[in-house]
Amino acid sequence: MKKIIQIARLELSLLFYSPIAWLLLLVLFVQMSLGFTAALPNIQRASALSFLTSYLFTDPNQVGILSRILNDLYLYIPLITMGIISRETSSGSIKLLYSSPVKLTEVVYGKFAAMLAYNLVIIGVISLFVITGAWFIPHFDYPHILVALFAAFLLLNAYAAIGIFVSSLTTYQAVAAISTFVVLAFMNYIGTVGQGIDFVRDLTHSLSMPSRAERMIAGLLNTRDVIYYLVISGMFLAFTMTKLEMERRAKSAIQQASRYTLIALVGLSIAYITSRQPMIAYYDATETKVNTLTKASQDLLKKMGDGPIEVTEYINGMEDSYNKAKPNQRIEDIARWEPYLRFKPNINLKWVYYYDSIPGLTEQLIKGKSTFNNFVLFMTNIQKLELRNFLSPEEIHKQINLQVEGARVVMQLKYQGKNTFLRTFPAPDNEFWPKEAETGAAMKRMIMNPPRIVFATDGYQRSMDKVGDRDYKSLLNTKTLRGSLINQGFDVDSVSLENAEIPTGISALIIADPRKAFSPVALSKLRKYLAEGGNALIAGEPGKQTVINPLLDSLGVKMLDGTLVQRSKDYSYGLVAPVLAAGAVAMAPGLQPFYAARWPVSMPDAAALSYDEKGAFDIHPLLITDGQTSWLKKGKFTLDSAALTLDPRNGDEQGAFPTALMLTRPVKNKEQRIIVSGDADFFSNAELTRNNMQTLNSGFALSIFRWFSYGEFPIDASRPAPKDNISTLTKTSVKTLQILFYGVIPGALFLLGLIILIRRKRK
Repeated sequence: MKKIIQIARLELSLLFYSPIAWLLLLVLFVQMSLGFTAALPNIQRASALSFLTSYLFTDPNQVGILSRILNDLYLYIPLITMGIISRETSSGSIKLLYSSPVKLTEVVYGKFAAMLAYNLVIIGVISLFVITGAWFIPHFDYPHILVALFAAFLLLNAYAAIGIFVSSLTTYQAVAAISTFVVLAFMNYIGTVGQGIDFVRDLTHSLSMPSRAERMIAGLLNTRDVIYYLVISGMFLAFTMTKLEMERRAKSAIQQASRYTLIALVGLSIAYITSRQPMIAYYDATETKVNTLTKASQDLLKKMGDGPIEVTEYINGMEDSYNKAKPNQRIEDIARWEPYLRFKPNINLKWVYYYDSIPGLTEQLIKGKSTFNNFVLFMTNIQKLELRNFLSPEEIHKQINLQVEGARVVMQLKYQGKNTFLRTFPAPDNEFWPKEAETGAAMKRMIMNPPRIVFATDGYQRSMDKVGDRDYKSLLNTKTLRGSLINQGFDVDSVSLENAEIPTGISALIIADPRKAFSPVALSKLRKYLAEGGNALIAGEPGKQTVINPLLDSLGVKMLDGTLVQRSKDYSYGLVAPVLAAGAVAMAPGLQPFYAARWPVSMPDAAALSYDEKGAFDIHPLLITDGQTSWLKKGKFTLDSAALTLDPRNGDEQGAFPTALMLTRPVKNKEQRIIVSGDADFFSNAELTRNNMQTLNSGFALSIFRWFSYGEFPIDASRPAPKDNISTLTKTSVKTLQILFYGVIPGALFLLGLIILIRRKRK
């Protein structure tokens, strides 16, 4: 060990007595400064940035100076390692090493130790930015950044080992530098080669060195990638020792090849074995564990036991979503499943490529006097498809009917004889792929009966299948919308109150804006359903009090005569915006921040509700109007004719009125749950997409249906709010940091290197 340290000290002295080492450090600092200082004014001005640590250092889609420098680190090593052994060979001093009592392993380890020290200096330069970030981010995520720095250090060490080996192959330092550049560039970009070919994809990806560090840069430390870098470093150091040994003792070409092959086989075998999913250990260093499934998802996978899950992804080459799931994007697709494979390694992933017609497209082709075959030919040329690798329409139809899914990218999950679809989502959804909530909902559907939401028909409802402003397709039954209930684990159905019995075992019956009085048959069925403990959402509208009150009477609730109006500078009097009441937080604790911030729920044309506090149900308001700006308007009036005024002589009443109520009572060993609303628009297509007011309609509606499913669906994939979401930067401090990073620190590095070089030259 003493000799290794002595050799390392000698190499370091030679290294820092040359201008190259100092120049590279200066270039690295300037390169990182350009991105870092440019981002400071944005951070200082922004008030809503979250995960500032990741935003500034590790997120490649944001500033991410660490993740961005990762792909350039290979540029800094070849000029350092080019002479580390070739210098000994060209000067002849290598012969003295061969005849000295110093072992070749000590020589190689000593030179590698010198490179480790230089790499630590590089990490130290990078750490200057980290320390600065920690200074103005009060709750800096230190473990995350430490793991990211460790990943960069491992990558630099692997590059150094490769550079040392290349340096041993030639006596010319320039040739060693160029060759190292070529080898490192090859290993830097090989991961992009052959990604569309199955048998090439895994091989080239395994050789791509920066991609291995990306997970750790994101804060996920894992044994697979750490061992990979250690194996690469060890392999090339062993290659170097073998090369020097072969020069010292003559060996046949077969013996040399056998030695190199054995080293490679041992190294790659270790890397392969430790990359198997059951062998990988993980540590998520991020504060909110963003790289790890939430506890709800972990518990779900645990409940599924040892049974395998089969995930088959169907990709239609004719549909636009094909561009998100091409064969060359397979590695990214697998990476999306790794958080699940971490806790359940027996998830089997399959991909099926096919070409087929798209619902609605065939009719357009017929009108345009074209044919499907012409369309296939056109798309084949555009997408450069090899149709022999795709199933034909006839072949895919024998396997599965994907027309009901729009023939777009979709995944089918199978588990113990059950199956369900896991969908993707087109624009304007920016994510496209399902997130943890949708994936967890699909999995949970296969181990329990999914909650069933049933709509009453026969004129008693708006439609759950139409896209009109006053209908409900967006929330309930749109396959291409992430937030739609069918993508959150629910089943939706309808029932004819006149011709069929209300199903048993459903999560909730929806009575939405009945337009005519219930027939005696329908009213009898509804009262029986409610008396037996059935859950329900009953939403009425002003002017329909005589229709809805006969049903509400048995619940101890009444829809008051008149229409609620609200005075506003920007909106119509008819647009009421009640805020959450305390009962909403009792129903859904996740609404607490919105209750505290007084977020409104938009309700056009709402009625006020009253209730009997001594009735059979425990009743609490969910939404309540502003008593200062709203009142109950009686009689007929026109909203757009003139400004409305409170008229007590006409029966108008000012005050805070509930517009939605929560009713509960114990029935048959369960809690019966009922929601009564004086407005049927709050979860309509139009109100869920309202963009001229900041509202909580979508979150409030989803909370209602989670309550109806007793918390089972939608899956709660929420995480704690990040703490590193504020900065202490001011305009003055930004200017100061810009001066430091653009002038003072680079100047200090330059002067330090210059002084050391001048002193060395004088000696």
